Amino acid sequence: MIARLTGTLLEKNPPLLVIDVGGVGYEVEAPTGVFINLPENGKQIAILIHHHFSQDSQTLYGFASLDERDLFRKLLKVNGIGAKLALAILSGASSEELTRFVSTADVASLTRIPGIGKKTAERIIMELRDKLDGIHSHVAGSLPAGAVVSAEPTAEASHALAALGYKAAEVSRMIRAVAEAGMDAEEIIRKALQTRVKVT
Repeated sequence: MIARLTGTLLEKNPPLLVIDVGGVGYEVEAPTGVFINLPENGKQIAILIHHHFSQDSQTLYGFASLDERDLFRKLLKVNGIGAKLALAILSGASSEELTRFVSTADVASLTRIPGIGKKTAERIIMELRDKLDGIHSHVAGSLPAGAVVSAEPTAEASHALAALGYKAAEVSRMIRAVAEAGMDAEEIIRKALQTRVKVT
């Protein structure tokens, strides 16, 4: 079982990234929040892994924190939720947000996550309500060392998306499409990446 990968980042195209470890390229699927703080291609990264086995394949899922990976694994135990949907849920809400939605039985917020209907939301709440103790961290909540922190959320989001390799014009389009008053930088980035994935 692979639990962690440390190597050179070769590619990043949400939800996929490729990491070279000792000359072997590992393809990893990750929630959109993971991509916010990734360095440029060619740099060293370390990422936590859930090694998922299905009947006819193996898939590596990557996470920024132990809490995020633990929450992914708890979602897999919910009846009717597979790995792809669990990944989509963590792309639609941070671990902090998801924990809050479950603890407050916030069905409305859960159903705003793509792929989650009312029945699935109710099932997530029912099956996870008593199983989320100790999960408190905010995924990808801090910028890398040396990053420029802006007081303006859209400016901070622009810097982060540019660091992911998007061109200035594309960054501007992505942010204009999703940014609303009151949103912080991480929420803008997450929604921009979701929109980009849907378009492609």
